[in-house]
Amino acid sequence: MAFELPSLPYAIDALAPYISAETLEYHHGKHHQTYVTNLNNLVEGTDHASASLEEIIMAADSPSPLFNNAAQVWNHTFYWNSMAPGGGGEPSGELADRINSAFGSYDAFRTQFAEAATTQFGSGWAWLVDDGSSLSVTKTANADLPMRHSAKALLTIDVWEHAYYIDFRNARPNYISTYLDSLVNWDFVATNLAS
Repeated sequence: MAFELPSLPYAIDALAPYISAETLEYHHGKHHQTYVTNLNNLVEGTDHASASLEEIIMAADSPSPLFNNAAQVWNHTFYWNSMAPGGGGEPSGELADRINSAFGSYDAFRTQFAEAATTQFGSGWAWLVDDGSSLSVTKTANADLPMRHSAKALLTIDVWEHAYYIDFRNARPNYISTYLDSLVNWDFVATNLAS
């Protein structure tokens, strides 16, 4: 069964003015679509043809074209859901309690998350994860992702340049602060934490 590009969970202009429709047209419609197309070409006629995305990610050599494309399909789908129109700000409820317990405060979490995203050299991702004992912030290069390191992803930000260059040029820190202030989908994070 062929993989398909998942629809965005909001209208293509719904994240404006923070992330433009133009960025999403390229990032979702071209970059993400290319990973889906490449993955389908790589698994066609192989033992992976009927495997789930997660099964392929865990079975593939890393790095390899198969791993890179499968993981990037997963990472991008997770990233789209990590944002929402009217998002950002501080979480509430049990999620806020867990963040306060793990980091000392929301501000301390925010500082760690922004630092991970800012200091990821080159392309990659910053993550809030549940490592089985607590919440923590981590970063991964290129297509790597928490599930390959026995951690459950709760939230991610894409720091590949194509995620922000149209809207923020080379100002990655501005993109990161805008993401935290105006885009984070805390309901999605809470759902991941509870699952």
